Amino acid sequence: MNKIGKAWAAVVLMLVAVLVGCDGHHDPLDTSMKVGHILCTDGKTRSYEDYAASGKEAIAVVFHVNHDEEINGTGYAVYLHDLTPEAFADSLGIAQGTSADLTAYDGNENTFALYDTDDVSSPMAMQVFDMWRYGQSAYVPSVAQMRLLYAAKEFVNPYIEACGGDPLPNEADGCWYWTSTEVEGQETAKAWLFSMGSGAIQETPKLQGHKVRAIVTLYNEE
Repeated sequence: MNKIGKAWAAVVLMLVAVLVGCDGHHDPLDTSMKVGHILCTDGKTRSYEDYAASGKEAIAVVFHVNHDEEINGTGYAVYLHDLTPEAFADSLGIAQGTSADLTAYDGNENTFALYDTDDVSSPMAMQVFDMWRYGQSAYVPSVAQMRLLYAAKEFVNPYIEACGGDPLPNEADGCWYWTSTEVEGQETAKAWLFSMGSGAIQETPKLQGHKVRAIVTLYNEE
């Protein structure tokens, strides 16, 4: 083999070695959103490590990544803090227009219906509307969305605490939260509470004051 042939053979061997090395030891960077990622005030979600290094302000933690094309958004994030106890409605006798569907992921639509109903106000919904900022549309989760949050509680609680938030509780005297779902057939008087301690639901008179843990729907980042 002449000198040129030997040189080309050496180059080929080097390329093969590089390709084999790359294939064997380097995985592509995974930038997809995951449960436990942190939603920041700039609207972006980051891994906890990237968030901690970014200097950004955290507002919520991803608790569900959506793989169902029929559900809006790419996932849900739960806000870091509870809202103070408020009544679902300031008076009884009027249905407030929620779906009353225990299986629907429609907290956003329900919360707007509560806000928009004439002749009765929802102190709970008003409080959530008042917290809107940074372009994030917070809302009161439906029963179905609270079930997703309950299922992810043990995983997301350490991230909530690491970001300075209130962990989702287990204690019986502090685990009940309003959902945005009215009780079917009793919409004028009752709505559902959800227990973060057990996953149970309880139909409850709307005039009672209970905590809310707002969530937000996430969409693809540009």
